[in-house]
Order: sequence, then structure tokens, then C-alpha cells
Amino acid sequence: MAAVTNIDEIALVYARALLEECEHSGGTAQAVSIGQELTELGELIRADKKFSEFLRSPLLDGSKRVASLSKILQGRVSDVLFRFAMVLAERGRAGRLSDVADAFDRLLQERLGRIEVDVYTVAGNADEATLATVRTRVKEAFGKEPVLHQYADPNMIGGVKLRVGDQLIDGSIATGLRNMRTRITRLGGEQIRARMRDILR
Repeated sequence: MAAVTNIDEIALVYARALLEECEHSGGTAQAVSIGQELTELGELIRADKKFSEFLRSPLLDGSKRVASLSKILQGRVSDVLFRFAMVLAERGRAGRLSDVADAFDRLLQERLGRIEVDVYTVAGNADEATLATVRTRVKEAFGKEPVLHQYADPNMIGGVKLRVGDQLIDGSIATGLRNMRTRITRLGGEQIRARMRDILR
């Protein structure tokens, strides 16, 4: 799953409607199944630039997009997801499918008592001890079972950054060094001002 930052209200509205439909027609098991399908579709859209442009382009006639998307998806996804995708396309929201996938995943994890956590390290492969610590700390802080997704951030020097929902928890070495530099600079300035006050007395 791609890293998620802010999820807007439109995506949440559609995701909530789909989740309610899943739970009404097939319960939690169907919601989980549709969630897996939707996540895979969202990842496909992000990976395929032509497909993404096809869904988003304002130059393409809406009815042609609906017809083409119907041919692409029918028989390849479940009936529930197919009908939902068609509703989005008919309302001119086909380009929001990947956003809705992110929103649906977040809502589903919350419903299951879980919380999505994006874990950033330099190489994107934190060791098991680090991941165990992250799981413990997140569970203590949020009272939910964390679902961890690892990502590489080559701009980091070391350490770990976490994104939990819209919150960024930055424990990277680069940030620590910046904070230390700021504290030293501020402390140095305070010491210089104090010395000047002593001299001027």
C-alpha cells in the first residue's frame, strides 16, 4: 500500500458508503475481501500512468470513460466493487478510485480495531526489534493494533519516522541534529546576552 497522508472528505464519503454496503450485504468478511480488491486496484492505478491518466483526464468524454472502465473491470473484480466503480465513474469521480481505496482501508482498519502506521527508514527495511518497539509504543499510545507499512526515505541519515493517520512522529537522526543545532544556537545566544549584561553592569 502507498504511503498515505491526508485523506479528503470526498474520498471518505464514498469509502464510508462502500463499507456500509459491504457490512450490510456480507458483513466484515466481505468488507475485508473488498478492501483487498480495492487496495490492489489502487496500487495498479498508481503504478500504471496511462491507466491513471485515463481515469483522470478531463479531455475524455465521460460516457466513453464509463464504457471503457466497464470493459476493463467486468469479470475481473467482484460484483460489489464493479458496481461501486461504475457509480464513481458515472458521477465523474473515476479519478478518485485510488484515494477512495486509501480512505476505505483506513476506515476498515479502524472498524477492526487496528491503526495504519507508515514506518520510514533509510532503506525501508527496519529490523524486527525496531518494528516490535514501534508496535508496542503505538499500541500503548492509541490503544489499537498497529498495521505497519515500511517505506524507504533516502533523505534520512538514520533513525525512524512514523506517520499515524495525519500525525508525523519524527525520530530521525537528521531531525535530532537539526533540533540539537537549534538548541545550541539558542543557548549560545542566551549565554552571549548574559555575558553582555554582566559586562554592562
